[in-house]
Amino acid sequence: MSHALAGQFPVDHSARLLRNYRYAAERSMRALGGWIALTPELPAKLLLGRHVWDLAQHADAFGRRLPELRAQAQTSEPPNARLVAFMDALEEPEQPHQTVERLVGVYRVLKPHVLAVYLDHLGRANPVYEPPTRRILLRCVEDERRHIAAGEVILRHLVRTPALVERASVWQGRLEGLVAAAGGATGDGLPGAPPPAAGPALELVDDALEWIRLAETVIEWPISDDLRVALASFGAALVARDEAALGRWLAPEVVWDDAARAPLHGATFARHDIVAFSRVGRQCLVKVRLDGPTAAATLLSRWAPSEAGWRVAALEVARVDAGRPDLPRR
Repeated sequence: MSHALAGQFPVDHSARLLRNYRYAAERSMRALGGWIALTPELPAKLLLGRHVWDLAQHADAFGRRLPELRAQAQTSEPPNARLVAFMDALEEPEQPHQTVERLVGVYRVLKPHVLAVYLDHLGRANPVYEPPTRRILLRCVEDERRHIAAGEVILRHLVRTPALVERASVWQGRLEGLVAAAGGATGDGLPGAPPPAAGPALELVDDALEWIRLAETVIEWPISDDLRVALASFGAALVARDEAALGRWLAPEVVWDDAARAPLHGATFARHDIVAFSRVGRQCLVKVRLDGPTAAATLLSRWAPSEAGWRVAALEVARVDAGRPDLPRR
């Protein structure tokens, strides 16, 4: 056999590590949640809000694993008082003008360290003996990489002056010294730095880029030429009730059966208009209005890029109103 039927970590030691991990996840979750209301910059506020949920899932997963290791469920434990002092220092910046310090502490110190700890544990955990712990760690590693990439995008957006660069560097140095003095999240010393990764994939930072665009008060999202063509054909198919043409734009998972079409039964339409458009990551939310002599309908659609081009990933009839033929048409 290539693997011994025993783990590198005794059961009680594994349980202690998971309590340590849960402590770091729980404390950082509480910090991020508390900072949302204190953070005036919209991209940073959205960043913190998005990652609170992931951290709650990490803490819960570690806590649910503990009884399987003959330990009390949902228990957190710092390895030593020095790690508590590090987390206390991480939470110190509470003034509205200290967003940079808050993000630096989490995304340039805590999360890179935690990622290294998880990867070190994965490298030593027996894949035969410890698959449940490995599955939890793999999910956490994926999330932490995504968090770090998004956090770095927001930090580079905010840290634009030499003074801010200096502030970020000083604060990072202070916190790195504290976490090193604590022996890291487990008290067992700092793991080696993970191998440098390639630049973050677009999907890891796409949401962060959208949050920055939101903060810059985009009045109208630009619609790409290929999507504009797809939307025109899609709208024309809806007006003409051409199911074959409409089906060309629907992703395989979209259900557009008699029940889904029922609200439009008996109505005829003469025109279609895009009345709302927004982007969420790489996908687009589009509200389409159909107007006719006796009815008007509003459809909500979500468009996603695919190898075949833009396709409707979700579609529903949101509202159907009686038409107002007495009113002039635009």
